[in-house]
Amino acid sequence: MHGKQVRRRRAVLALLVAVALILLTAYFGEAPSSPLHTLQRGIVEVLSPIQDGASKVLTPVRDIAGWFSGTFHAKSERDQLKKQVATLRAQLAQAQSAQAQNAQLSKEVGLDASLSISAYHPQGAHVISRDPTLWYATVEVDKGSDDGVRRNDPVIGGGGLVGRISTVAPTVSFVTLITDHSMAVAAQVPGGDTGVLVPAVGNPNQLLLQYLNRNDQIQVGQLVVTAGFRYGPLQSLYPAGIPIGQVSNANQNQLLNNGQVQVAPVVDLRHLDAVQILTAPHAGTERAQLP
Repeated sequence: MHGKQVRRRRAVLALLVAVALILLTAYFGEAPSSPLHTLQRGIVEVLSPIQDGASKVLTPVRDIAGWFSGTFHAKSERDQLKKQVATLRAQLAQAQSAQAQNAQLSKEVGLDASLSISAYHPQGAHVISRDPTLWYATVEVDKGSDDGVRRNDPVIGGGGLVGRISTVAPTVSFVTLITDHSMAVAAQVPGGDTGVLVPAVGNPNQLLLQYLNRNDQIQVGQLVVTAGFRYGPLQSLYPAGIPIGQVSNANQNQLLNNGQVQVAPVVDLRHLDAVQILTAPHAGTERAQLP
């Protein structure tokens, strides 16, 4: 039974192929006015309006389909671009952070070379936390007693004096900044008399250099540095010559009446990332601070 069906299908296929060959031979062998050519033209004339109408009807459908396809493609490209932008922003932030830290560390290297800070066994540290509302008071760094850090060790960074260690734990420490109300540093304009540098009340971006000689000729822009002192076994907390700030206002009336000038810190304490803690001073000395 199955064999008969196969033979029947083969016979039908052979017949169709033979008819197709006969029609093709007759079509190409006849003149243009032959019945087959006339039939072809009639079919074309009948179907052509239908084809044109279908094309006009389907044109809006094709346009809508193309719009959806273009929209989906644009959204996909937009999402890819957003991801690329986010990646590039992250890379830019890392590069800017590294650049800022390199700039701060370069300034510290300059201090090391010019002031022989290496004699104090500097310990590099990173700022790991700060109070956003009291950024001028204290910061936390990632070095502690396990690294040789002790209370009252001086801290430098960003090309100048940052403050001193006020609290020490095994792995972290807190730095009291020079702009905190509790700080006082013996300082001077190079070549001038020594005074005491304290924070200006109510303005964390300003310091006051007090107790100056009222006859000093101090000019705006002059550098203010740590004075340092040594008396027998006692030595100042801060090595001499560390930059602290620049004179921002040298009002002669204030200098004559109060013996003080205004000073702007050289270190951007609000955006400080890397510091050095000056541990282990010269053997046989004790460090002292202003009362």
